[in-house]
Amino acid sequence: MNEAVRSLEPKEVWNKFADLNAVPRPSKKEERVIAFMKDFGKNLNLETIEDAVGNVIIRKPATPGMEDRKPIVMQSHLDMVHQKNNDTVFDFETQGIDMYVDGDWVRAKGTTLGADNGLGVATIMAILESKTIAHPYLEALFTIDEETGMTGAMGLKGGLLKGDILLNLDTEEDDEIGVGCAGGVDVTAKKNYREMDIPDDAELLTITVKGLQGGHSGMDIIKGLGNANKIMNRLLHTAHSLIHIVSIQGGSLRNAIPRESVATVAIPTINMEAFTSEFQKVKQEIITEFTLLEPELNISVAKSTEQATKAMTQKEQSILINTLYGIHNGVYRMSPAIKDLVETSNNIAKVTVKDASIKIECLTRSSVESSKENLANTLQAVFELGGFEVTFSGAYPGWAPNMDSPILKVLDSLYEKLNGEKAHVAACHAGLECGILGQNYPEMDMISFGPTIKGAHSPDERASISSTKKYWEFVIEILKNIPKK
Repeated sequence: MNEAVRSLEPKEVWNKFADLNAVPRPSKKEERVIAFMKDFGKNLNLETIEDAVGNVIIRKPATPGMEDRKPIVMQSHLDMVHQKNNDTVFDFETQGIDMYVDGDWVRAKGTTLGADNGLGVATIMAILESKTIAHPYLEALFTIDEETGMTGAMGLKGGLLKGDILLNLDTEEDDEIGVGCAGGVDVTAKKNYREMDIPDDAELLTITVKGLQGGHSGMDIIKGLGNANKIMNRLLHTAHSLIHIVSIQGGSLRNAIPRESVATVAIPTINMEAFTSEFQKVKQEIITEFTLLEPELNISVAKSTEQATKAMTQKEQSILINTLYGIHNGVYRMSPAIKDLVETSNNIAKVTVKDASIKIECLTRSSVESSKENLANTLQAVFELGGFEVTFSGAYPGWAPNMDSPILKVLDSLYEKLNGEKAHVAACHAGLECGILGQNYPEMDMISFGPTIKGAHSPDERASISSTKKYWEFVIEILKNIPKK
């Protein structure tokens, strides 16, 4: 099926994307893709370096006649989110992505596609390899670990790059020009809990929430999609006096809206009838509420295959359930400055309850630093009331919009010239690396754009073929029109 992708236009981009997707590249395990990119640059006889944290930089001289233009940096990240459907057998650490063409879309079989940010990487590779595309002095910056900490951008030292302009190729709507983004912080709550012996007459049942769309916890948070951890907690709350929680496993990655949650509970025989009645009632309420947003939502209960003798005490599980009920999930504040932009949000990304230990992982985002701090403190207050120990980590800054940016004026004008309409100039509620890179390169003029990608961070991720062609033509025109020094 990947051969069908290679035949798509523009072939320069899709072939490089297929090459890249043959290399396993989950976040924090990018050794193979780093080696792949270094070999690519060296085989082109271009200056290629790996910095102290694993970022790869490839430098290419200006093409004839473009030596007087400002030097540029083209930047994308090498890692991809590794998400798969529950029934998909796939190892992200050893297998390449299995792609197929579906009308105007390129998709992957049961996994994330890696178009975020693989199409950006492939674009830069195509420019580096080309002998005919005009461009100024070019530095290709391939960063690592964007999806789970942005440690590549954070570790890039000042003075290493020579470019005056940065083109970040990580925006996911082809009619959008990005001029700002949200910052974020990881909020983690942990505690141990007391266990009790499961009653001899109790039956173990497994409650499963699945079939949710999931998606990007920044870009898709405004859609009000179902959060599997919140839905599971609501189910447990309804029957909290009838059950004993044995374990919970919900969600997988901080930057992905959780699609699935599984809980094992022990139910004494005397409570089974009441549990069944209450469970069915709230199950139907939830499915009805999400009929339009989550038509594939599936909530089920079945006999458990898990072997267990211990469960959470009633007091401990009441504290857990009430804490999860109190923790904010979703949009917290809309931007008063930019129409339809989410300013601040939180994603309850992962809930793990097992072996007398609880861990809850959130990702809090905001384009306003004080608002991000306010929401993080709000979460901390609720968690601490529940007896949790809270830590903040992985904080990164937002990227403040500069509407007077010279490169913005170039892209804005070119887009209208090529497409007969104005581009949508906007900030986004996602974490782009521009804000971090700008700390060590404050004078660099930055802009973000890219092809249309839907469902990023979920197995429904798909990249538009027609949009990629439109975007490629835009890239070529931008390179021709970089301002003079």
